[in-house]
Amino acid sequence: MDMQALIAIGLFLVAYGFIISEKIHRTIVAMTGGILVVVLGIVNQETALHHIDFNTLGLLVGMMIIVSITAETGVFKYVAIWAAKKVGGHPVRIMVALAIVTAFGSAFLDNVTTVLLMVPVTFSITRQLRVNPIPFFISQIFACNIGGTATLIGDPPNIMIGSAVKELTFMAFINNLTPIVIIILITTIPVFVLLFRKDIQTTEELRRGVMDLDEKSEIQNPALLRKSLVVLGLTIGGFFIHQIVHLESATVALAGAFLLLLLTGEHYLEESFRRVEWMTIFFFIGLFVLVSGLVETGVIAALAEQAIKLTGGDVTKTSIMILWFSALASAFLDNIPFVATMIPMIFEMGTMGVSDLEPLWWSLALGACLGGNGTLIGASANLIVAGMSAREGYPISFMKYMIIAFPLMLFSVALAHVYIYVRYLM
Repeated sequence: MDMQALIAIGLFLVAYGFIISEKIHRTIVAMTGGILVVVLGIVNQETALHHIDFNTLGLLVGMMIIVSITAETGVFKYVAIWAAKKVGGHPVRIMVALAIVTAFGSAFLDNVTTVLLMVPVTFSITRQLRVNPIPFFISQIFACNIGGTATLIGDPPNIMIGSAVKELTFMAFINNLTPIVIIILITTIPVFVLLFRKDIQTTEELRRGVMDLDEKSEIQNPALLRKSLVVLGLTIGGFFIHQIVHLESATVALAGAFLLLLLTGEHYLEESFRRVEWMTIFFFIGLFVLVSGLVETGVIAALAEQAIKLTGGDVTKTSIMILWFSALASAFLDNIPFVATMIPMIFEMGTMGVSDLEPLWWSLALGACLGGNGTLIGASANLIVAGMSAREGYPISFMKYMIIAFPLMLFSVALAHVYIYVRYLM
């Protein structure tokens, strides 16, 4: 291994260490690492730009703009209050209803946006009921990461995989991942009911207070809501047919975003751009360049070769190894940089004797997304919920969360293991 490869490995490991420690913001770390990869001559600027996945970035920006404008209408608060009233204001049933709403929302919005919308509404309802909101938040974290696994646009790891592998369309993600996601959600939610049902009891009087909430009052702008829902529907419809019409998913998302801006006028232009999570976008850019150093110096190819030696190139063994390795790694590392490293590695495996890569991609998606539930640092949505909860005086400790979450994460991955084996490998 030459000096350039060793420097690339060193930069990547140091950056990863800082990302995990959270001593410096991860965007600063990733961009600094990416710049150093170019400055130190590991890759040139043109090669670095070639490795940046602009389809992933375009898809994220487009959906962030659409969601930020749609959120202005109050429709997400409307749905949450409507769901709470539909189950009679009973705390346990509300916990289940909000978890289902969160899972569904995460399938079609990004996870971070979903929890940012759900947490304030949950606080409002739990204050009305005078119950501890932490059980609601833990169940929503799980539902968010499970629901986000179901579609191409639900979770950043899926966006990255779908962008890298053109054959994996929006419909392919739904056909291959949604069935197991539904099974995992159905089997996981009853566990939360058993765990928390005694901790979230309330009085009949307080329950009636929830029933008196007026969800219709949350709709601030009916005209904007109609425009937003039409454009959101068209955009999601575009994802279903994007391969048929030969358009990338980023083109669909950005077309939807600017159609909505065209319909709503300049009033929403600056505000929607302010709400784009530019820190996340630049985190991705830095990360892609960091990983390019590992690709161009042959480090990824060497790792793939070692993995093939372990499994003998057998598709079954390789798929299961990727599933469990991805899940365990993603529980303790941010799943975005992990997936960025794994994608080129799986491509290398395809050149080394693994005949069918499709089960490997679904194993990576399931492992990375579901593994993010294992600890509070496993996914960005987890950290955001924990931070918002702590600011309101309800801290969620790392160990308290892990004691509940880690066994449940292993259970969900075990279900995915059976699914992968039965559907693709038997």
